[in-house]
Amino acid sequence: MTVTVVIPLYNEEENVETLHGKLSTVMAGLNLEYEIIYVDDGSSDRTLSLLEHIQETDTHVIVLSLRRNFGQTAAFAAGFDFSRGDIVVTMDGDLQNDPNDIPRLLELMKDNDLVSGWRKKRKDPFFSRRLPSIIANWIISKVTGVKLHDYGCSLKAYRRDVIKNLKLYGEMHRFIPAVASWFGVRIAEVETMHYQRLKGKSKYGISRTLKVVLDLITVKFLQSFSTKPLQFFGPIGILGGFAGFLVLFYLSIEKLIFGNPIGGRPLLLLGALLMIVGFQFIGMGLLGEMIVRVYHETQRKPIYVIKKVLGAAG
Repeated sequence: MTVTVVIPLYNEEENVETLHGKLSTVMAGLNLEYEIIYVDDGSSDRTLSLLEHIQETDTHVIVLSLRRNFGQTAAFAAGFDFSRGDIVVTMDGDLQNDPNDIPRLLELMKDNDLVSGWRKKRKDPFFSRRLPSIIANWIISKVTGVKLHDYGCSLKAYRRDVIKNLKLYGEMHRFIPAVASWFGVRIAEVETMHYQRLKGKSKYGISRTLKVVLDLITVKFLQSFSTKPLQFFGPIGILGGFAGFLVLFYLSIEKLIFGNPIGGRPLLLLGALLMIVGFQFIGMGLLGEMIVRVYHETQRKPIYVIKKVLGAAG
């Protein structure tokens, strides 16, 4: 078994050398073939130069330098594309994940296709980070049907064939277990260590939370209706159109049988609007979602651009 560790980094100059020291010690002790892929996601500090020095002194290291900051999902996707291991392990580069948990993930991979870390004793602030995370994980589990305590934990292990079949964009990296469930993979969860961030600055904010919510809607749609989108849009459009038909039918009776004027009644506008919206919801919504799906699956526009690669690459 060969293992690839993929770590995205953005302005982590204060953590990268300590991280590599701990990670390389753990990986060397496993007595298996491994590679470490560091993805510099357009850092503006000394992160890349430090990675270049690390790569020069460690033949197990590959450094991918992206031309600008494309985001964590794109950085993971770049690492996945260049990975050659049978098992791919991901983790954050801020020293909040513990490399010593990697052997536990690999042990569980003997009977599973994907193992997700669970930061049960998370060290982040409660109201600003942990409480929103608890709520988000509950919602994601309910919506996707894949029940995990910690979707946001980057410390995960995947079989190569799982990640190679995925097309990532947006903030989709956190939803990989839900997306992969469509392939019928076996998923396990294991409690992992979590530490406070001691150096550097967190890259998470409210804007990222909003992106996650929107991507959750996308994941649910692709998970449940990617091969039958009409079953999602159709009922809503039919209900709206039928409601509009009933309103207009009622107004027609009022006009034709009872002779009551209907031209100035707001109900007439409502009925017409419901019918129009019903048809548009079916037509334009279905067309738009299918175009987006085809666009991302064919990957006509890359979600990252490599500036240079240091070290061996498959």
